[in-house]
Amino acid sequence: MEIISYIFMIIGALFMALAGLGILRMPDTLNRIQAGTKATTLGTMSILLGVGLFNTAYLFKAIVVILFIAISNPIGSSVLAKAAYKTGKFDLVIDDLKELEQGGKE
Repeated sequence: MEIISYIFMIIGALFMALAGLGILRMPDTLNRIQAGTKATTLGTMSILLGVGLFNTAYLFKAIVVILFIAISNPIGSSVLAKAAYKTGKFDLVIDDLKELEQGGKE
């Protein structure tokens, strides 16, 4: 069981590293938010599952935290993206929403 828990923790650490790389490499704000959220969600879930399997006394708590993360991270990232878009203080490679808004006003 220890080996499986170590594998989950290593997978989680790799996802966290990929999240950092994705934040650095993505061209615009919305892609950075997506890369960071998706990879850190999977990385955190894997690490927590590995810890829960390593010490079964924490397994129920880890599952509860995993469920909370599965609900809260996507909501938080969409709120951040909407706030960033509304302020207009970021860079976009392609702004499809602006094109739709301008097309509807004419």
